[in-house]
Amino acid sequence: MDIKYLSTTALSKELQLPAKEVFKLLSDNGLVRRMDDNWLLTELGKNKGGVIKSHPRYGSYIAWTEEFKQDEIFTSKEEEKNLLTSTALGKHFGISKFRINPILSELGLVQKSVKGWTVTPLGKLVGGKQLEYDKTGVPYVCWKSSILTRSRIINALKEAKGDSIEEKNEVQEKETIGFREKFEATHRSADGHYVRSRAEMLIDNWLYMSEIVHAYERKLPVEEDVYCDFYLPVGKVYIEYWGLENDPRYLHRKSEKLRVYKKYEFNLIELNDADIQNLDDILPKKLLRFGIQAY
Repeated sequence: MDIKYLSTTALSKELQLPAKEVFKLLSDNGLVRRMDDNWLLTELGKNKGGVIKSHPRYGSYIAWTEEFKQDEIFTSKEEEKNLLTSTALGKHFGISKFRINPILSELGLVQKSVKGWTVTPLGKLVGGKQLEYDKTGVPYVCWKSSILTRSRIINALKEAKGDSIEEKNEVQEKETIGFREKFEATHRSADGHYVRSRAEMLIDNWLYMSEIVHAYERKLPVEEDVYCDFYLPVGKVYIEYWGLENDPRYLHRKSEKLRVYKKYEFNLIELNDADIQNLDDILPKKLLRFGIQAY
């Protein structure tokens, strides 16, 4: 099927925006750049589907796929007005605006830039929009109002305030309690965490002795009721130790967890029994893939 392309002028007509404003949006987002009196297509613009076309009368020009008009950079000014800033989120939840982005970062929704904050792929899924200040170019993230209905985000912000969290529904609660009753956290690691097996204790101790900040049994920042074994805020990395490989119920649970990790493209390190005996060799290599240096 032939791909239909629109010149930037034709694109502006489709968007019902002045051509000058469309070029500014493209330039502000790094898709084109000005050189002398000409607009040049950048590599980022090519990745967005931009191409160079030639016309016998008008010469070379930049064109875009028809689908490009749906791109998020063309968020209407009216829609932009309804987006929530970190300050607005802070007021809604009664949290300082300076704490909001670090909390959202811990959830994997934003990440710290050289200056400002940028939205992650997961952040985009929950309604995050990447913007930047006109005068400084510093990036920041705003949110659709639907973020106020996301239970995982609501609970994380409540936890940050020290508020109590409502219990899960009965089915989820029974399943969670059943697993935790069967495998009680009786192994105390060096940093004080109580974990559910000797293997988890060895992993926890290794992370602690390597001075790597980590959480144990942290809920994933998604609506699915899934908990990881370990979470490393630096690098946004999750660690799963797979133990009971001969238990059908455990294998089903493992399959469901892997489905969620894949769905949200989370950084995941998987460990098994053989790895536990050789953590000093295995873990540093796996962590380095995500930019975490152990030694």
